[in-house]
Amino acid sequence: MPIKLPSDLPAFDVLSREGVMVMSERQAERQNIRPLRIGLLNLMPKKIQTENQFARLIGATALQIEFSLIRMSEHQTKNTAAEHMAEFYRPFSEVKASGEKFDGLIITGAPIEHMPFEDVTYWDELCEVFDWTQTNVHSTFGVCWGGMAMINYFHGVKKHLLDAKLFGCFRHQNLDESSHYLRGFSDDCVIPVSRWTEMKQSEIDAASGLKTLLASEDAGPCLVEDPKRRGLYIFNHFEYDSDTLKQEYDRDIANGTPINVPMNYYPNDDPSQKPQNRWRSHAHLLYGNWITEVYETTHYDMNDIGR
Repeated sequence: MPIKLPSDLPAFDVLSREGVMVMSERQAERQNIRPLRIGLLNLMPKKIQTENQFARLIGATALQIEFSLIRMSEHQTKNTAAEHMAEFYRPFSEVKASGEKFDGLIITGAPIEHMPFEDVTYWDELCEVFDWTQTNVHSTFGVCWGGMAMINYFHGVKKHLLDAKLFGCFRHQNLDESSHYLRGFSDDCVIPVSRWTEMKQSEIDAASGLKTLLASEDAGPCLVEDPKRRGLYIFNHFEYDSDTLKQEYDRDIANGTPINVPMNYYPNDDPSQKPQNRWRSHAHLLYGNWITEVYETTHYDMNDIGR
């Protein structure tokens, strides 16, 4: 089954060319089923790139998905055309005021790792989002900084600055083969990492009710389940395109920013060669498993979500 997208959203054509089943709103209305309502609170500066990445993953399942794009109410982006934002995004304040509910919500990362959470200009509203998810969202997936912010808000787990950027593709171990979210996972897998901060496993263990599902000896904890909050927190980037780390590396080189070659990414660690994608299959598994779990556990009557 397809993901439902506005036919003029850039992701519609991108995913269609890749063979992902997409459906316009008019086509979806002909089907007598309830699609899953999945929201994307997009905090990344490159909005369209991020839309494509997540729509690609959640649109590869056998379920019809209604994809909604959400932004922070007052925060303005300089990297995406105002026309695109006005046409496809709704401010969170409007979403909250409408009283609508979602089966799932993805909260992306943001390039503000060095800042204390409380110094982020939209932190107060983001805390409103976190509280709102407990009554209006069945399952919330926090990604990278978004996951760090959620686990900090709900459990007080701190983020810690690293001496150098953790940058590259790192092997992660499957710590819970019985987890529904890791169904079909290998014993270990490769995940792209790009961050200046880390969460410590000892602090996660000290918090009540959290369970780490994926972790790396080199990159630390990665995927954490929070059953009480119906949440997943992932600190790394399964959603990355094959060339996303290359784009970040090339950008820093062009700007004269000190940066190491991303580890285990280019063949022979040679940036002149084409990078290899070794995480795509596990990325689809994880997000497909999340969508399946949401479908199997959410309420048919959306008014019952959060009760």
